[in-house]
Amino acid sequence: MNRRHFNQLLGMGTAGLVLPSLPSLGRSVAPEALLEPGLDVALKKRLADAALNAAKSKGATYADVRIGRYLNQFVITREDKVQNIVNTESYGVGVRVIANGCWGFAAAADAKNEADMARAAEQAVAIAKANARLLKEPVQLAPQPGYGEVSWKAPIQKNAFEVPVKEKVDLLLGVNAAAMKNGANYVNSVLFMVNEQKYIATTDGTYADQDIHRIWPIFNVTCIDAKSGKFETRNALSAPVGMGYEYLQTNPADKVTGITTRYNKGYDMLEDVTAAAQQARQKLTAKSVEAGKYDLVLDPSHLWLTIHESVGHPLELDRVLGYEANFAGTSFATLDKWQSKNFQYGSKMVNFVADKQQVGSLGAVGYDDEGVKTKKWDLVRDGVLVNYQAIRDQAAIIGEKESHGCCYADSWGTVQFQRMPNVSLEAGKTPLSVQDMIKDVKKGIYIIGDGSFSIDQQRYNFQFGGQLYYEIKDGQIAGMLKDVAYQSNTQEFWNSCAAICDQRDYRLGGSFFDGKGQPSQSSAVSHGSATTRFNGVNVINTARKI
Repeated sequence: MNRRHFNQLLGMGTAGLVLPSLPSLGRSVAPEALLEPGLDVALKKRLADAALNAAKSKGATYADVRIGRYLNQFVITREDKVQNIVNTESYGVGVRVIANGCWGFAAAADAKNEADMARAAEQAVAIAKANARLLKEPVQLAPQPGYGEVSWKAPIQKNAFEVPVKEKVDLLLGVNAAAMKNGANYVNSVLFMVNEQKYIATTDGTYADQDIHRIWPIFNVTCIDAKSGKFETRNALSAPVGMGYEYLQTNPADKVTGITTRYNKGYDMLEDVTAAAQQARQKLTAKSVEAGKYDLVLDPSHLWLTIHESVGHPLELDRVLGYEANFAGTSFATLDKWQSKNFQYGSKMVNFVADKQQVGSLGAVGYDDEGVKTKKWDLVRDGVLVNYQAIRDQAAIIGEKESHGCCYADSWGTVQFQRMPNVSLEAGKTPLSVQDMIKDVKKGIYIIGDGSFSIDQQRYNFQFGGQLYYEIKDGQIAGMLKDVAYQSNTQEFWNSCAAICDQRDYRLGGSFFDGKGQPSQSSAVSHGSATTRFNGVNVINTARKI
């Protein structure tokens, strides 16, 4: 995460609101009792039904109600000090309707009973009818069955919010101490934890109660050359995941050791920060790369970001249609390319899938924020563009009979819209290890970890850096490099894909805070891959000349 986003996040974290309790049906009901999954589900259903019935009585042809409780905890440290511990809690109700063929939305933080729920729904209908005066075409939703009363819970083993803060602080300060012991001059570390407790009810007949957990441990180490004043950094290679605190309690069987430790299920923060401090110091004396064409061997800890920017975002249907242009524009992957049925997005070994069900991923839920049951589907198959990411009011545009189940809002108080599902590159089918892949490279660079990036307004031309770079000569690692970034365009890059390691090397990366929309909303999404090779990619030297 860059400094700007980090500072924005901390600003958001300190702006949490303390909201009143929600008495209902003539008795006082604490928000914890009302909104905690598994408790008072019948009460939530009665409140939701009050809003749904009011919306229909005022002329809505469709309505959905979201009751949400959102918990965040961020533990922030630097060297031997705790800089901040942020706890936020937000809860309330959002009602979305279609009336006179148009969307309307209203939210309430103080809904105390059925009458308050009904008023929120009536306000949403009034807004929809006002909006309808400017309507050119009525909203058309893909058909959607009702699932009745259902529930989904992230399969966590240890709730991070139940772990004492002292244990988390001790972990981070221990991480910082390990970094300093191994040569770091500065280090900061953060533990992000999120719990979303969401209840969605729709006029289609779905009442879904869900409990979602996410966690992300990160650090940054800095090493300084005292003589020259130059410095190098190395960030954590952790992946943000849809898991509990068990992610930080690793089993050695979950790790595969290579140039740097790679984590499949658990993350050893102490081991990673020890390596990071040593590697940041090595970067001070690493050879500066010579610009030119190289075969790139890209670790999943790096490749996830390239997937996110050059595949995930350009295949959002609202960007394709020009309805969305915030955060780096629209998309080059226009409908005519998909309609041709032969647009070669990548080489024949490239297969991208969208998946909202992948266990342990950031995007895993049972039902989206329209009450649609989540699924897995192809985006690119054998290198050819075959589909996009679509929600209920977009599905008909691409001939789909149902939504893909990727509609999401980041709060009860924001309106849901199309968000990226987990988008992943399938692992290779033929057995292939990282070591075997490197043996086939005569002139290449092995890149680990994500770094800075830039991409144009159609998600086409781009540049990516990383955390660690190793030169490959005649099938052998020849030493560390620095000042590396590669440039390409989306179609050229993915068509240069020449080899993908098998499922044994498959790992998740992802974005804990992925921005989209205006006003901006944040969501979390994972991207899986195995280590992958791309042939003949242009590499530049990023060293600043003084």
